[in-house]
Amino acid sequence: MQIGNSAKTYGLVSIALHWVMAVALIGMYFVGDYMVELEYYDRLYHTLPGLHKEVGVLLGTLLLVRVTWVTAQPRPQIVGNAPAFTHTLGKLGHLALYGLLIVMLISGYLISTAKGHGINVFDWFEVPALLPQSKERGEFAGEIHEIAGTLFILLVGVHALAAFIHHFYWKDNTLTRMLGKG
Repeated sequence: MQIGNSAKTYGLVSIALHWVMAVALIGMYFVGDYMVELEYYDRLYHTLPGLHKEVGVLLGTLLLVRVTWVTAQPRPQIVGNAPAFTHTLGKLGHLALYGLLIVMLISGYLISTAKGHGINVFDWFEVPALLPQSKERGEFAGEIHEIAGTLFILLVGVHALAAFIHHFYWKDNTLTRMLGKG
């Protein structure tokens, strides 16, 4: 398998970025959903939020790598029998996924730095708090983060459903190309 994309298929880097981010982001959604329900005396109350922030920063960095890679690589040609409007919907869906990720990253940063402290990432480096302390900003960002996360996970479900429809109904290789089977 080639490293970069070709006119017919996705390369190893595109496939790896897609699946690593997919698994991590779906996991982040469920961890985030779980951790907001934790009680103060739960042992995970003090560890999960920090881990969620740290992984979020790493995923933000990976998102920058992915967007750079996607824009620098050729996009494989559209294949199959699916109606033309589905390709437009697919492009809009991908843009919405990226947009929601950006909203989640920004709102997550605003939540995490609302007390005026930076985000320590696994003791490797710290992302500084650029704005002064603001409880109201943190609460508002929390609401945005929750809404964006919910919309994101719903859109991920639509994205997965569309891949299966391409595979089983239109019988094209849209899904298998992202599995590395071109």
